[in-house]
Amino acid sequence: MKHLVEYLAVRAAAALVKPFSMARVRGWGAALGRLAYHLDKRHRRVALENLAAAFPGRAAAERDAIARGVFEHFGGVVLELLKVATMTPGDLLALCETEGDEHVWKALEPHKGVLCFTGHFGYWEVQAIASAARFMPFSVLARPLDNPHLHALLENIRTMTGNQVIYRQGAVRKILRELALNRGVAMLIDQHLQRDAILVDFFNRPAATTSALAVLALRTGAAVLPVFALPTAAGRYKLIYESPVPPPREDSPDAIHEFTQRCTDVLEMYVRRHPELWLWMHRRWRDGG
Repeated sequence: MKHLVEYLAVRAAAALVKPFSMARVRGWGAALGRLAYHLDKRHRRVALENLAAAFPGRAAAERDAIARGVFEHFGGVVLELLKVATMTPGDLLALCETEGDEHVWKALEPHKGVLCFTGHFGYWEVQAIASAARFMPFSVLARPLDNPHLHALLENIRTMTGNQVIYRQGAVRKILRELALNRGVAMLIDQHLQRDAILVDFFNRPAATTSALAVLALRTGAAVLPVFALPTAAGRYKLIYESPVPPPREDSPDAIHEFTQRCTDVLEMYVRRHPELWLWMHRRWRDGG
C-alpha cells in the first residue's frame, strides 16, 4: 500500500506541473524543499554534519544556508524531472545551453566508446536525457528503486530519448559491448559502496568509491569525461562536458586508485564551487572517515 500511495502522489505531482513553465516548476520545487528542510530532521542533521566536516572553516550560519539551498535544489530536481517527462526532446534542448560538446565528439574518434561520470550533483538525470537527444543514446548505470511502481516510471523517463538503463546483473558485459560499439556509458561515482570499492579522498576524508570507472577505462582505453548540469536563470540548464581525465602512466603501481582519485577530485572541485547542488543528505563517509 505504501508503494502505491507514493506512486499516486508522484503521478499527481506530474499532472500538476505539466501545464506550467520550468521556471514556475523550479520555484515550486524550492518551496517543497524548504518545507522538507523543516520537517525532515534526520536528513537535515546528516547534511549539516557532512557540511561541518567538509567546510570546518565556514561559519555555522553559512553551512545552514547551504543546507537550506540543498533541500531547495533537490525539491526542484524531483519536480523538474516530472516536468521533463511531459516534454518533447526539442523542447528540452531549447532549455539547455552546452559547453564542451567538442569533447564528446573527439572522445568518440578512436572508436573505443566514451565513459561519462558525474555525481548526485545538479541535474544529472536531465543531463542524461538531454545528452541522448543532442549526441546519441547513452547507457546509464543505475540501481533499481525499492518501489516497483516508481522504478517503472523512472525507467520510462530515463529512456524517453533513447537511453538504456544498465543494472548490476551482467553490467560489465553490457558496458563492454556498448564501448566496443563506440557508444557512451554514464555512471555516478559518489555513492557509498560496500563491495567492489576502494577508498579515495573526498573532502579530505576517505570515501568508499566504485573502482568500476577506472577499471573499465584502463581495460578498454575509452576516454573518461566528467559531465555536470547546472541550473541557470528562468528554469534553464547549462550542460557541461569537461575535457577527459588523463589516465595514469601504464607503469603506475596503483593505476586504478590513482585514476579513481583523479575523477573524484574533479567532482569535488564542482561540489566546492556549488555546494548547494550536491546531495549532502547522503551518508557518503562510512568507512574510515
